[in-house]
Amino acid sequence: MTPNLAIVHVYNPHWRGFKIWIPLFLLWIPVILLSPLLFLVLFAVCLVGRINPFRAIAVFWAITCGLPGTHVHVHAEGNQVLVRIL
Repeated sequence: MTPNLAIVHVYNPHWRGFKIWIPLFLLWIPVILLSPLLFLVLFAVCLVGRINPFRAIAVFWAITCGLPGTHVHVHAEGNQVLVRIL
C-alpha cells in the first residue's frame, strides 16, 4: 500500500504550534505522468553503476510501500516536530 497522507505537527513552547495535513496521493499524479522519463533516467543510472534496474525498481517500490505507519519524532531545545505517514 502506498502512503496517502502525511501529518506534520510542530510544537514550540513560546507560541502555539501548528499541524499540516499533506495529501501524498496528489503527488502520484505527476509521478505517473513523468514515469517514462523517470524509468529512462533510472535505467541509465543503473547501467552506469552496474546495478540491475529491475532490482532497483523493486527496492524503491518496497521502500515506498513500507512508509505507511512511519512516525518520526524530533525534540530539541523545547521544540518538537512529529511526522506521521498514513
